Amino acid sequence: KTARVLVYKHTGGTATGTSRQLRPIHIDIHGGAFIGGQSESTAPIDERVARETGAVVLGLTYPFAPENVFPTAIDEVDALIQYITEHAEERWGANPELLTVGGFSAGGNMALASTQQPARHGSSRTAFKGCVLFCGVLELRLSPWQKPRPEGMPDKDPVAVLMPLFDAYPEQARKKHFDDPRLSPMLAARETLPPRILLCVPGIDILLEEQMTFAERINEEDRNAGEPGRVEVFLEKDQNHAYLELPDVIVKPEIKERAWNRAVAFLRDTYALHGWTWTA
Repeated sequence: KTARVLVYKHTGGTATGTSRQLRPIHIDIHGGAFIGGQSESTAPIDERVARETGAVVLGLTYPFAPENVFPTAIDEVDALIQYITEHAEERWGANPELLTVGGFSAGGNMALASTQQPARHGSSRTAFKGCVLFCGVLELRLSPWQKPRPEGMPDKDPVAVLMPLFDAYPEQARKKHFDDPRLSPMLAARETLPPRILLCVPGIDILLEEQMTFAERINEEDRNAGEPGRVEVFLEKDQNHAYLELPDVIVKPEIKERAWNRAVAFLRDTYALHGWTWTA
């Protein structure tokens, strides 16, 4: 079986630290409502992460609905990540023990869901050290049209006609897997999650409530356990779900740059905590 993976590896910087001089790995999963999309859509941020952190960035894709429903896509993602960790050093000079994951929208769902594999959390040597989500879909117990609409959303949704198609991935599995965090990763137990999580959240989005609820729940559980909250929320309250992908004439570059800057800094800090620093 073959899979298409985009690889970003920057050679112009200098690494220091104690991390065996093998590069960190950042896995990025594109969006597309579970029904389409391609890894090239995240190329600008993936190339930047590779350049500014020194990580090997791997852009993954997955089988699309409606032909492939849950759990086909997350099973494929989990299998790809397992392959990556087994071959990281020989193929890319990368460290399977310094692994982060991220994703956009539907890809954010699978990024967080992939933490549920035993090899990706807890004391496993290949556990994720951090997770970065952009507009992540965390709640699939509800269909899109059932989700709360925050203030600022248009009265008539321009993509309403597509909502049943957006529900194609979870719809058939929802009843059987209602409480499965691989479907709705907002249900994940705190013990299964990476020690650092960044949520980049637009305020004008039906996904706002689920992301904020997840962050509040995990941070409260962390504090109750005597630990600092692990989930950071970077909120752009006046932006919509697609703002990071819209042309600069619609969303000013400096607005989008704020999220990109925070994500890159978050990953740099995560790697530094584990002995990897990089000068571009």
